[in-house]
Amino acid sequence: MKKLLVVAALVLAALAAAPQDASAGASRKGASAAAAAVAAGPVDVNAASAEELDSLPGIGPALAKRIIDYRQEHGPFAKVDDLLAVKGVGPKMLAKIRDRLTIGAPKEKAK
Repeated sequence: MKKLLVVAALVLAALAAAPQDASAGASRKGASAAAAAVAAGPVDVNAASAEELDSLPGIGPALAKRIIDYRQEHGPFAKVDDLLAVKGVGPKMLAKIRDRLTIGAPKEKAK
């Protein structure tokens, strides 16, 4: 009976440690992606992919998708502050990333 309890305890300990290791890897990946985004220069919110937006602090995959969906539905952003219209983007978050954003020239629609 004691052996069974010891084995169960070891299995539980291993399972508890596994998600922490995975999240640590994700944190390192996110940190390196963010560092790459900073090194590459500002992110054009009118041309950025979901991955580029996701590399910004405070923007995860879901918010990146909402930004792209909003851009596709309403057209290009005229100014950085227009991001405030996207659900999940607030003044505090925008203030944190404002210096990492740029508004590129809107692309002309094909006729």
